[in-house]
Amino acid sequence: KDDYSEIIVNRILSLCKQRDISIYQLSIMSGVSHSTIDIFNRKTYNPKIKRSNKIALAFGFTLAELVDFPELNDFSFEDEGDS
Repeated sequence: KDDYSEIIVNRILSLCKQRDISIYQLSIMSGVSHSTIDIFNRKTYNPKIKRSNKIALAFGFTLAELVDFPELNDFSFEDEGDS
């Protein structure tokens, strides 16, 4: 399990909850198939940049805005190793 990616997953899930958007609705809005949004099923913790950008755009954000939040900005990679 990768803490960094989990923070991003939690950010996306939080945005869905705040906006009352289901994962299925997000898949339609973003153009990323529901089966492709496997980061929410915790099958992979490696959200691809292209996929993440589509998700950001679905929320009306740039990719930079999607990942610019305190929990991620305060994350220390030193504790992660080189995974």
